[in-house]
Amino acid sequence: MDTRTLVNQALKRAMKDKAAQRVSTLRLINAAIKDKEIAARAEDGEIALGDSEVLAILGKMTKQRNESARAYEEASRLDLAERELEEIAIIEEFLPKQLDADEVRAAVKAAVTESGAASIRDMGKVMGALKAKFTGQMDFGKVGPMVKDELCKDGGC
Repeated sequence: MDTRTLVNQALKRAMKDKAAQRVSTLRLINAAIKDKEIAARAEDGEIALGDSEVLAILGKMTKQRNESARAYEEASRLDLAERELEEIAIIEEFLPKQLDADEVRAAVKAAVTESGAASIRDMGKVMGALKAKFTGQMDFGKVGPMVKDELCKDGGC
């Protein structure tokens, strides 16, 4: 079952359970997906988003909320930070399990080997392979430097 269907089923359940915070967050997810579909339709006429695109949206929503929660904590607005963290927990229910540091390193090494990357110029090829396989399972902002290190360790820089 695709992620979008799971979100819609969870929304129906939350509405029946009268869970206001959950309903609100699930509606935000649906709105973000709809916005992306409308933008895609305007660009190339594509109507439905694939599961990987939906997972990318969820990952972005989680990252935004983490940044907001950190800002709220720094401003001593713990009530708002707590709300952001609650939203993150709801969004993460629909994301695949995050890879741990060792799994990420192994995936980077495998992607470098499989793509035949030999230098830093091949970084895009490696990142593309990782995004195709592991969307929603790793933070690509943190993976980029790891890919660079892997490509540079054999003198490819």
